[in-house]
Amino acid sequence: MSTSATECIFCKIVSGEIPAPHLASNADAIAIADISPVAPTHYLILPRRHEANAIALHRSEPEAMTAIFALVDTLITQSGLSDYRLIFNTGEEAGQSVFHAHLHLIAGRPLSWPPG
Repeated sequence: MSTSATECIFCKIVSGEIPAPHLASNADAIAIADISPVAPTHYLILPRRHEANAIALHRSEPEAMTAIFALVDTLITQSGLSDYRLIFNTGEEAGQSVFHAHLHLIAGRPLSWPPG
């Protein structure tokens, strides 16, 4: 499944059309709090460019991946996190519900594997 940039909720958040407090941002990505957190700390890092998943983003704009991880570094430093999970879901069967590449930063409780 894919979503066009004009229909994409994350594109609307990135553009400011839908308000969401930015926890951190840079030229290529923003970080927001997840509205349905699975842990006390659950952030989403959204590239400003619309691509359906992380590999599509890497193929079209590899520097955006660097920008995403730069925001992870900022967030873990600001929050004092040393234990956390980073997740890119790709496809419906993997749990992706918004088809705009995004990274989940999850922390604040013991995290089991496999996730569940």
